[in-house]
Amino acid sequence: MATGIKDKVAIIGMGCSRFGERWEVGAEELIVEAFQECIQDAGIEPGEIEAAWFATCLEEVNVGKSALALPMSLRLPYIPVTRCENFCASGTEAFRGAVYAVASGAYDVALAAGVEKLKDIGYGGLPNPGSNWGSLAWLFWPNLTAPGAFAQLASAYAARWGVKPAELKRAIAHVSVKSHANGVLNPKAHLRKAVTEEQVIGSPMIAYPLGLYDCCGVSDGSACAIVTTVEKARQMGKKDLVKVKALQLSLSNGEEMAYNDWQVDHFVTTAKCSLKAYQEAGISNPREEISMMEVHDCFSITELVTYEDLHISPRGGAIKDVLDGFYDRDGKVPCQVDGGLKCFGHPIGASGLRMLYEMYLQLHGRAGDRQLENPRYGLTHNLGGVPFQNICSVAIIGK
Repeated sequence: MATGIKDKVAIIGMGCSRFGERWEVGAEELIVEAFQECIQDAGIEPGEIEAAWFATCLEEVNVGKSALALPMSLRLPYIPVTRCENFCASGTEAFRGAVYAVASGAYDVALAAGVEKLKDIGYGGLPNPGSNWGSLAWLFWPNLTAPGAFAQLASAYAARWGVKPAELKRAIAHVSVKSHANGVLNPKAHLRKAVTEEQVIGSPMIAYPLGLYDCCGVSDGSACAIVTTVEKARQMGKKDLVKVKALQLSLSNGEEMAYNDWQVDHFVTTAKCSLKAYQEAGISNPREEISMMEVHDCFSITELVTYEDLHISPRGGAIKDVLDGFYDRDGKVPCQVDGGLKCFGHPIGASGLRMLYEMYLQLHGRAGDRQLENPRYGLTHNLGGVPFQNICSVAIIGK
């Protein structure tokens, strides 16, 4: 009988590049930047890595369709490398592959890496129909944009719970203000400037009710992790281990669109995926047990809705929790402790691993000025696709 992944795998090293407009380097140099920190942190030689999983989403403008960019950049010793792509969950998907590989006993040590050079696509956001990326989808949704789709989520949420426009704007503004305040403390973040609620509310409108400061930026970045079994980590002399407690992935089957029960006010995949993750990790009360989170804040409304889908805030209760400071860095469950997508941007292949990197640093007490007090469980969440067809991954790590 399947027993899940809890406490079978340890993360022995992680690394992260500086995120931003990295015009001076290519994807390969970003991979090297993250890997150098990762391999030093793990305290092993590259030759000890037996297999790797490599995430990148828009390979046409990055590294090509094969996985060769990873072993060529890092001079890995003729090992198997698998390229992963699962929309915005791509980075966590690479992590899942590496974790399951060592848990299965197929390998002792595995690498998960992700990279994306989004600035090189030439667009101010994700590629538009003219880029030929996702061309089949654009035949069905020729006028769809990411801000437009998530703006509909905001309107549906407000209608579902009777939220007044001014109250909604104030709540999502606080989400952004909180993340920017955290990003100021992070030298690897792309955007490191604090903003006020008034600035957020008064920023240029992108797709009502989402303004400029409600949308994450476009940036380049890379992150990676080295994993092994808990037993092997102890044999290597590792102590104070950060272990994988849960790792779940849920994909929409289209049921949301087939019936009238779903009002486009939340994400069914996240609601289901998170429950599976809590069960796997042995968590019965996430509002009390989760210490910190990194969630997929591509837009401020996405983060707010995710609080409820993760069963931290009650349905319709996220606005109160946000305005009460529940998710602030000094709140009960700090969210986006490193600044989140809002301050890092969203280089798709790297984001999931970048989130895990922050949770890993926090659990080791190495997060500097943004360090939290005695965290126990760190949760990461990715959401890919569009509100009505999406992919959700949830990972939980801890001591």
